[in-house]
Amino acid sequence: MVKPCVVRPLLALCVLGGSPALLAAEGGVGRPITGQQVFSNAGVVPPAPGWVMSFTSIWYDGDLKGGKGVPIVGEVGADLDMKVSYTMANFTRVWDTGKGPWNYASAIGVPVQYTDVTVSITGPRGRTFGTEDTGTQFADMLVTPIAAGYHFDEVNHISFSLPIYVPTGAYNDDRLANAGQNNYTFMPTVAFTHLDGKGGEFTLAGSLEFYTENHATDYRTGDIFTLEALWTHGFGNGWNAGMAAGYIQQISDDKGDTADALNGFRGRSVGAGPVIGWAGKFNDAQASVSARWVPEFDSKNRPEGNGVAINLTLAFF
Repeated sequence: MVKPCVVRPLLALCVLGGSPALLAAEGGVGRPITGQQVFSNAGVVPPAPGWVMSFTSIWYDGDLKGGKGVPIVGEVGADLDMKVSYTMANFTRVWDTGKGPWNYASAIGVPVQYTDVTVSITGPRGRTFGTEDTGTQFADMLVTPIAAGYHFDEVNHISFSLPIYVPTGAYNDDRLANAGQNNYTFMPTVAFTHLDGKGGEFTLAGSLEFYTENHATDYRTGDIFTLEALWTHGFGNGWNAGMAAGYIQQISDDKGDTADALNGFRGRSVGAGPVIGWAGKFNDAQASVSARWVPEFDSKNRPEGNGVAINLTLAFF
């Protein structure tokens, strides 16, 4: 019989049950932050019905220096520097689907984001000045109408989901520090998890991100592909540690006048770093706590920096 496991559908980060807005690829990033979308047991939808609550906080500090142009709120900027603190409460309902290899869940995530952005605006509207903006605002909600999981056996699992970012977050095209992105983002995702039976796992997750147009700036972010992996080894008493790694590649050009001025502004990034976690019983809930640090490297047309995340999950079955 398959044992119940914690499930935290993408994200994304995010991811991570969601990822920071970080100004969109209209701003150099898009939704994903490198290595922050993959999570423990991502390929497992639990066979037992119930509720799962997760709380994730991400701190990201990155920059795009060297005078490289970056599209932002309809302008072209340079020397971008950003700091973001993003916290999401995610609520998942695992449905009662009876016995069998398939199980299903739905989820909704509510995020709050602090953003600190510094950039030199250089056009195309003809303005040239250095500027900084900060703000703490609600970000775009993350809705996962359906996540379907298939259990090959007790240790091998796969899940399919369709997380959707809904433009409910704060957005103003006269501001730089926007927690919302003013577009819908559809993210079909597949994840595979192998459990080693000793408290460790290997999880591989991939997704495609499709963005609608930001009508306030007539900008449309190109499609983005993400591939991330998580490996952990169990050390007993619920403790585990390992590595998280991520690869982000934009596979089509951004669209709009600002994007055209930057030759489509396709970006990529790679990152990897350590993960540590604990899982066990807490009162009547299955609980897990984890932390990770993922430094980025080999970035192009994206800020390069460090992401640190902490997650707490409680499952009631």
